[in-house]
Amino acid sequence: MNFAKIWLILKREYLTRVQTKSFLLSTFLTPLFIIGLMGLVIYATVSENEAPKQVVVIDETLRISDKLIALNPIRYIPTDQSPELLRKEVIDGIWDGYLLIESDFLSQNSTATFVHNGAGGISFYESLRSDLRDVTREIRLQDNAVSQDIISIFDERPGLENKRINEEGLEENSNAFISSIAGILIGVFIFIGLFGYGAILMRSVIEEKTSRIVEIITSSVKPIELMMGKLLGVCLVALTQFGLWIATYAGISILAAPVAQFFISQRMKNIPTEMLNPGIENTQMDLSFLEQFTINPVFLLYFFVFFILGFLMYSSIFAAIGAAVDSEQDSQQFMTPVMLPILIGYMLNFRIAEVPDSTFATIASLFPLTSPINMMTRLLVSNVPFWEVLLSILLLMASVVGMMLLGARIYRTGILMYGKKPSFKEIFKWIRQS
Repeated sequence: MNFAKIWLILKREYLTRVQTKSFLLSTFLTPLFIIGLMGLVIYATVSENEAPKQVVVIDETLRISDKLIALNPIRYIPTDQSPELLRKEVIDGIWDGYLLIESDFLSQNSTATFVHNGAGGISFYESLRSDLRDVTREIRLQDNAVSQDIISIFDERPGLENKRINEEGLEENSNAFISSIAGILIGVFIFIGLFGYGAILMRSVIEEKTSRIVEIITSSVKPIELMMGKLLGVCLVALTQFGLWIATYAGISILAAPVAQFFISQRMKNIPTEMLNPGIENTQMDLSFLEQFTINPVFLLYFFVFFILGFLMYSSIFAAIGAAVDSEQDSQQFMTPVMLPILIGYMLNFRIAEVPDSTFATIASLFPLTSPINMMTRLLVSNVPFWEVLLSILLLMASVVGMMLLGARIYRTGILMYGKKPSFKEIFKWIRQS
């Protein structure tokens, strides 16, 4: 092969694609989406410090309201008004709702009623139920002459700090939920990259073949050189786009904590002191959870290694399919065998995020056709032994060589064949003859 000719084809393929409007729009709009997503996370954090909801309590037992007020004097307001009057005040927005506790609530274990205007959300309603449950339990324990020490034990809320030991043996903060979601998203990201850019390459080959431009090109370069140049050019386009996205995400993740703290401080200044929840005396908040969104350089290296190898493996077949057919419609019959392993890897990704150390997860992350997706998920969610990562890379490299040789044989024969829709039997014949 003449590498100088491959470089010329690579350069042309790369420059013509990175200068298109679609590339520029997708490259710069995606970071805006990332910024919006990070802003949503910051807003959700800030929203926890807005003025608290206020609930009026009608306590016919005459025992529960005092304890609810002691638990949160800002949220719970005692009253002796009738439900009819309170209903109108709730509709007018004076209160966020009222809580009706009937006289037989403690004796008959009946259900309390919360009437509201739709304000709040799941966390608000759950906190109301939790407060009522805690107060009711405390009263019943007291009624049964349970000592205060035992009641204190029931009130305890032991915490669980999540720490993960990295490959250097150091402990670092971890969040299993965030890691699992990130693993699934990375898998989806690679899935879209492999399929999307592979389809772009196939479509490019079909366009050049149907327009007969390829006849002129192959008079100067070998078909294998043309295939390699186009494949590497599109791969470089993908790496450029992904690199810009990752750089943007890295910058945003670094700035997320100070930006979030700034907006929290500004928002807290606008809330009257008497409306703040008890225990909040300053505007500082624990934003350490944002560290979970930073990028580990080692993981970033693995991402590019697995994506490049996965792209070269699958795109060589996409290019071969494009060379074998005369239209995109004709390519559909050959797409199923190519797409099936990518789809399997994508679907397995959700299960692997839950059980990253299971046998099937290990096999899926080593099997070359699914490893570009599934190994990345395992690396995010769990500490994968280095020998497994190395073995997965070696198996993937061997598969890349095999797929490229196979694709080159199909490409060499099919690129100059016109007017006939090939079958699988005929393609196998091309492979044997080449």
